[in-house]
Amino acid sequence: MAGNIRENRYRVEGMDCASCASKIDTAVRRMPGVEDVSVSVAAGTMSVRHADDGELAVNIVSRVGKLGYRLHPIAAHQKPAIAAGHTCSGHHDHDHSHDHDHDHDHDEHTHEHDHAHEHQHSNNAAGSALSQQPSSHAHDHGPTNGPWWRSGKGRLTIACGLALAAAYGLGHLVPATEPWIFTLAMLVGLLPIARRAFAAAASGTPFSIEMLMTIAAVGAVFIGATEEAAMVVLLFLVGELLEGVAAGKARASIQSLTALVPKSAYLERDGRVDEVPAESLAVGAVILVRPGDRVPADGIILSGESAVDEAPVTGESTPVHKAVDDQLVAGTVNGDGALRVRVTAAASDNTIARIVRLVEEAQESKAPTERFIDRFSRYYTPGVVVVAALVVILPPLLGGGAWSEWIYKGLAILLIGCPCALVISTPAAIAASLSAGARRGLLLKGGAVLENVGKITAAAFDKTGTLTEGKPRVTDIVGFGRSENVVLGLAAALEQGSSHPLARAILQRADELKLQVPGIATVKAIGGKGLEGIVGTAALFLGSPQAANDRVPMSPEQKARIAALNDEGKTVSVLLSDNEVIGAIAMRDEPRPDAAAGVKALTGAGIHVVMLTGDNRRTAEAIGRQFGMEVRAELLPQDKQRIVGELKKSGFNVAKIGDGINDAPALAAADVGIAMGGGTDVALETADAAVLHGRVADVAAMVRLSRSTMRNIFQNITIALGLKAVFLVTTIAGVTGLWPAILADTGATVLVTMNALRLLRPVKTA
Repeated sequence: MAGNIRENRYRVEGMDCASCASKIDTAVRRMPGVEDVSVSVAAGTMSVRHADDGELAVNIVSRVGKLGYRLHPIAAHQKPAIAAGHTCSGHHDHDHSHDHDHDHDHDEHTHEHDHAHEHQHSNNAAGSALSQQPSSHAHDHGPTNGPWWRSGKGRLTIACGLALAAAYGLGHLVPATEPWIFTLAMLVGLLPIARRAFAAAASGTPFSIEMLMTIAAVGAVFIGATEEAAMVVLLFLVGELLEGVAAGKARASIQSLTALVPKSAYLERDGRVDEVPAESLAVGAVILVRPGDRVPADGIILSGESAVDEAPVTGESTPVHKAVDDQLVAGTVNGDGALRVRVTAAASDNTIARIVRLVEEAQESKAPTERFIDRFSRYYTPGVVVVAALVVILPPLLGGGAWSEWIYKGLAILLIGCPCALVISTPAAIAASLSAGARRGLLLKGGAVLENVGKITAAAFDKTGTLTEGKPRVTDIVGFGRSENVVLGLAAALEQGSSHPLARAILQRADELKLQVPGIATVKAIGGKGLEGIVGTAALFLGSPQAANDRVPMSPEQKARIAALNDEGKTVSVLLSDNEVIGAIAMRDEPRPDAAAGVKALTGAGIHVVMLTGDNRRTAEAIGRQFGMEVRAELLPQDKQRIVGELKKSGFNVAKIGDGINDAPALAAADVGIAMGGGTDVALETADAAVLHGRVADVAAMVRLSRSTMRNIFQNITIALGLKAVFLVTTIAGVTGLWPAILADTGATVLVTMNALRLLRPVKTA
């Protein structure tokens, strides 16, 4: 196609099911100049790539308006200019921790991870509508938000109901006028339906539900069943209205996350604090978050400490203590301390905005089951029309049946055959699951991923930052002739000012115990061995057991104690004072608090769990023993990829769970790659799925969510086809007629939608 191409994105009012989306897609795709169309029922949006022609853009709005929907253009959020020194999403001070080889010295540590931050962001923002485009038809489907009775569907249903009630009253007063009165009452609701039916037919969708409804209602009038025709139209409108309410609830579940972010923020500039719109905050800006306030932007704490309630975003039940250099997520609630925070992401790119955007994009990615149902429905509806025609024609011609009786039955079959419930059975469940998962930090990038997660039979975990917290902690303090507090205090004195992970662990432990750390006169690093310095009058040395033993030979008892700590996978630093061994400090990257329960939940679900790590074997096996899991250690990234391939060849469906960076080859090789992270760009945009809040138990929760979703879809398909099969038989047998027929379709649609909405209940993560 010659000329420039542009892409417009719209909110679509009144689009409540997959058949609606199919009509819109077909109509727009057939327009000259349109290159591609993407319609998302769950998000209520449409993206169109077309020739850069203003008249074509207007015609698209008009064409969709004739189908009964209204389009509202969505602004594409432009990213603000970013100050030098910041990445494309703002500067994230990630505390990346690493697997340590615990056999080396105090000062030399190899690292398992090679972190490279290459962030990419989608420009598809879930923004608000810019303008209200007028529709060329009079019966719009009403606002996406707001009470149902203010929507176009609501007003039309109320008008049709009032007309039908009036017809019943007048029919009793003047019985002779009943056929005409009920026909007029029916036309109140049928005319808009018929207009949409013919617009859809002209746009390439002749077998729409509106067309089936129109044929059935008009046919009923011709055979004298005007009262039933009017009631059928009203029931159809009620069904559409309920479908819209249910679809809106599913949509609102994820969109409600955006309401967590406050509208204003307190910005520090030029020595004063000003209240400004939160959406105006630029990356690098410094804001004040007062006690009790919601955090208005993603950021890093510059000063202050407080307990932060993360439940609205993460579901974490207890407040999390936050201090300098810790990350804050927009929408969380500050506790009792004032915080100065540097903004790390603009409003359109904060964690919540990215979650909403990624979920909406995921909902556009169809699961294999959904694609099968779509293909099936293309043949199903024309097949129903053929069956209805045969029911009308064959019995009177071959068996001498009454034409009016079999025409009535044929019309009922048309209504029974409406595919709404079947078509919505899968996408409704998937949309609800993706939304429910996202609200608990479980991001699955599309229906296919959601379906595959439930099929996994093996889970391969990275160790550092996945099964463990990713940073060493002091586990044991051993005093040889001195108290534990004295040993820790002297070690902390030597480590003051160091940023080494082991030094931070010692200083953190001393801070937790509120020890008075003595001042230090001199300190220097001894390459590959440790630190030495003068504290008071004592000459101290803190380093590896080997370096300490070279200076002062240790007793067999001391060596045995240190060896036992090493066998537990712990790094040991020995403290000397004036050439005397006075103590030892053991540190280890400890398992996450929920790791054991998370691994147990996976094994209980019949999933084989294995650890794949670059750390040394002794450390890895010490951690693995706590979980009762298979351990593969001292691996390079290509080794992890090879092992994942071997598991797949052995017949396993494999999920690889890692930090999404150095595990990229293995994540790509697995059937499902799951990134663990704290809401960072890497966690959000790497792999097939992401566990945002770093809980091992969330992987099991993701599997449960997938399996419950597939059960829900099976239930929905059974409801949709089961009700139709029952009423098809009873209609042909003459037991049921038009009213039950439309109830079979409307009832099935409502049941399927409500069943899918059960998945919006909170996801159990433990």
